[in-house]
Parts: sequence; structure tokens; C-alpha cells
Amino acid sequence: MIDPSDVIRRKRLKYRAQYRGFKEADILLGGFADAYLATLSTEELDMFEALLSARDHDIYDWITGKTQAPPEYDTPLLARLRSFRPLK
Repeated sequence: MIDPSDVIRRKRLKYRAQYRGFKEADILLGGFADAYLATLSTEELDMFEALLSARDHDIYDWITGKTQAPPEYDTPLLARLRSFRPLK
């Protein structure tokens, strides 16, 4: 049985990923959420939630490799985001 709180958490994270206020972050994070959020483990959800607490421009710079992410954000999930291509 699916935990109702888990469903709500995933919906909340999807919304936060899609409506950042910075179009490039909306595309990257929202596209990633559309593609993978349903299959992320609890640990990955924690990483994604922590990442969403950072500033949009910082996240974008970390994903594109413009700047190095601080250790607390430099997770396997961020590595997956770096390899994600939302537009095909």
C-alpha cells in the first residue's frame, strides 16, 4: 500500500520543482521531477528536497558546471541532474 504522506510529499516536491521563478531552473528541475520523481527512493527524495531549498541560480550553476556545489548539495542526485536532458 502506498503511504498517503509519500504521495503528498512527491506532489509538493513536483510543484516546487516546476515553479521556481527562474525559467531555466523550472525546465531542469521540473523536467527531472516529471521524469523521475515517482521512482525516487526516500533518501533521494531527501536529497531533492534539500536541493530545492537552495537558490535557483546556484542550482543552475551547479547543474551546468559553472560553479562547484557545496558538499551538502554535491550528491548522487545532483549528478543525475547534471546528466538529465529535459528537451529532446
